[in-house]
Amino acid sequence: MKLHQLRAALAVAEQGSLRGAARALGMSQPALTHNIGELERELGAPLFERRSRGMTTTPVGELVLRRARTITNESRHVLEDVQQYLGGDKGHVAVCLSIVTHFTLLPVALPLFQQRFANVHLQIVEGSFPAVETRLRDGSMDFYLGPAPKPAPSREYSVEKLFNNTRRVFARRGHPLAQARSLRDLVGASWITTGTTSDAEAEFRALFVHHKLPPPRLVIRAESMLSALITLMSSDALAVTLRQYDEFELTRSALQVIDIEEPLPAPDIVVIRRTGFPLTPAADYLCDMFRRASVHYVSARQT
Repeated sequence: MKLHQLRAALAVAEQGSLRGAARALGMSQPALTHNIGELERELGAPLFERRSRGMTTTPVGELVLRRARTITNESRHVLEDVQQYLGGDKGHVAVCLSIVTHFTLLPVALPLFQQRFANVHLQIVEGSFPAVETRLRDGSMDFYLGPAPKPAPSREYSVEKLFNNTRRVFARRGHPLAQARSLRDLVGASWITTGTTSDAEAEFRALFVHHKLPPPRLVIRAESMLSALITLMSSDALAVTLRQYDEFELTRSALQVIDIEEPLPAPDIVVIRRTGFPLTPAADYLCDMFRRASVHYVSARQT
């Protein structure tokens, strides 16, 4: 089993056809077919089925490709490890950041990273841990930075806390309930839930149950910052979301906080990465810059 054979199989799966895979790899279709055939003979089972609309993976193919992704990503990491250790600044780093870490940490960490690794291609994905867990597992994503997921990740991941967090109630500017001072005053309102965690709606209902209040009227689930911002600005609905929306200029100018007395805890902000797989020097440096940015952020809030 050779690396170029695994790359050929991955290309066929990603492109859905031999022709597309050959084009993506810059090789002839007969050469690609030969590589796939050799791999299938060595494994003793077919990896693909030819259908009218292209190639689909067999169950054996799915098993092989799952490991092939990890193997090819780790081979890339080995090469980048050596190049960057020898002083090079090229390579690829992929990270998933929540919207809160975009607000609070990226503006500090990004310039520092680019000063050191100006030619590294940085891919930034906005999202939550469940959305990128598969990519973290196969090594195509270096680390996740954002609210700690519930339930906690399995032991194949390491979780490092950066800082704790809280939530606040947000509304459009001039909202008729802006002067409310208790969650009880907001029982009759319409609410937007946000994708802070994978089970945000259940957590939100639990907040009302905890304070012995009737269930909230949930009207919209916003999965992105833009969706939450526009729906809050365009309606009388309210949202309980991370307090950083009141610290970022764009959202602070569009929304206002309803300052209620009840505490509104939020998940810790954490870094999650694979256990036992070292980051490349560039990815490790970026992770360290996020740590530095979090220290700066916490210190600024305490002054």
